[in-house]
Amino acid sequence: MLELAGVHGGYGGADAVRGIDLAVAAGEAVALLGPNGAGKSTLLAALSGVLRRRGGRALMDGADLMRMPSHRIVAHGLAQVPEGRRVFAPLTVEDNLRLGTIRLAGASRGAAAERFDAVYALFPRLAERRAQRAGTLSGGEQQMLAIGRALMSRPRVLLLDEPFLGLAPRVVEEIRRALEALRANGLTMLLVEQKLDIALGFASRAYVLVKGRIALAETTAALARRGDLASLYFDLAAGAG
Repeated sequence: MLELAGVHGGYGGADAVRGIDLAVAAGEAVALLGPNGAGKSTLLAALSGVLRRRGGRALMDGADLMRMPSHRIVAHGLAQVPEGRRVFAPLTVEDNLRLGTIRLAGASRGAAAERFDAVYALFPRLAERRAQRAGTLSGGEQQMLAIGRALMSRPRVLLLDEPFLGLAPRVVEEIRRALEALRANGLTMLLVEQKLDIALGFASRAYVLVKGRIALAETTAALARRGDLASLYFDLAAGAG
């Protein structure tokens, strides 16, 4: 479904990610792990086309995302949920969701209505607050809205950048259940996460990014059995020189 080969990119004159090779199969949930500053968010920005300087190949169903602008990437079926929610605070929940329907441009009114129904079924709290301004929602509700907005484009691949960051355990569990339902329905996901306990319980495989490069690729079951999980990032960084 998604295959990266030699992907690189960054800001200014230096690459923040270099030579990234990874693959995500259709319907699979894969975690991208690593410490702060490892390049995880930069890699997602390269895939979604919002990073100006990027290269390598990122094939999705045979088409190279690296040759597409961001709007064509969304139309091709890849959507990103950015770190920090980034909802449009003055707009209502429903208007925020409507902004995610770019891929449905020209489609029937019924197609858009079906997407609203799907998102509201996944996150009933958004249905209750559809006329409320996004800026007045709680942090957890804003995260639900950010995920819902991405889902409005009917993506086949969903990129999630720290979707549980700063959320209460109860909300983390609620969003996790929603993501598990999406995975069960065949949605492919690449999840950026720092917390190993969350990532290892959700994804089937993981790539650990250190200093802009893949330092480890392993199944989450094998990672969970390692005796050095508490110091994993430090140990890998030391080995990377």
